[in-house]
Amino acid sequence: MRRVLCLCVAFWLGLTPVLNAEDAGPGRPARPMVLVVMDPLAKPLSCPCVAGYAQRDYEKLAEAMSRSLGQEVKLVFNESLRGAKKKADLAAVDLVIGKQSVVLHDAAALGMNFAKVAMLTGKDGKTTQRGLIVVAASDSAQNVADLKDYRMFFGPQECEEKHHAAIQLLQEHGVKPPATIETAVACDEGAIKILKLAEEKTPACAVISSYAKPLLEGCGQVPKGSLRVVGETGEIPFIAAYVNADLDSAERDRIAAALVKSTGDIALRLALETKRGFVAEADAAKKK
Repeated sequence: MRRVLCLCVAFWLGLTPVLNAEDAGPGRPARPMVLVVMDPLAKPLSCPCVAGYAQRDYEKLAEAMSRSLGQEVKLVFNESLRGAKKKADLAAVDLVIGKQSVVLHDAAALGMNFAKVAMLTGKDGKTTQRGLIVVAASDSAQNVADLKDYRMFFGPQECEEKHHAAIQLLQEHGVKPPATIETAVACDEGAIKILKLAEEKTPACAVISSYAKPLLEGCGQVPKGSLRVVGETGEIPFIAAYVNADLDSAERDRIAAALVKSTGDIALRLALETKRGFVAEADAAKKK
């Protein structure tokens, strides 16, 4: 299960009550719009250990989109598309918001077609994240080139920043990845493993997501100051929004416009812990 594991992880994941929309009006779909949220920083998928962080309130987004669309919104939280469809018994998904590489992986596995329409900016205004290679603070390694012959823990393949991008970083510094790739699904899993190996004097490193680093210490998964970053991957797209490509173009545009418009509201941006809100795909690379 993909997640940032916290001691206080929320006990409920899944379907929220269908929101009340305004009058649907002529020509509006009678059925609710289905929104699946897979963002690891969403409130139900994270924990409240770090004040003001990883508590994105997507229920407020659903309410805003419901008003804008004049249509009910069914909101489903899950760490995977497959899990969301099974838990909520979904026949279709209209909009999915989550880590880009994970959404693409899950959609391909399920044979679902989605079109990317927007990126969510973080508190720093960026739409990207990085993979961080970490070692125990007591380890002698100072940079990526020092990691030759280390035991390594990567993330699953669908997590670009913790897998493919990290392997590329190692290769760029002349470090050959192990023939057999060991994976740690959650960031805390790899971090805990290398700290235990450090006690046994076994050199080891793990790759974690940059967004997860504050939670590892904040949630008490690892002691404060016990990890040290020795390398960072390039910037990797983080939270993306995709509409169902099987919808007609007018409906796709209507949903995308409502999404981007919603985060023009300052209060909603605060609730989603975002500086610029959702930005249209064409504008995602722009920084302000």
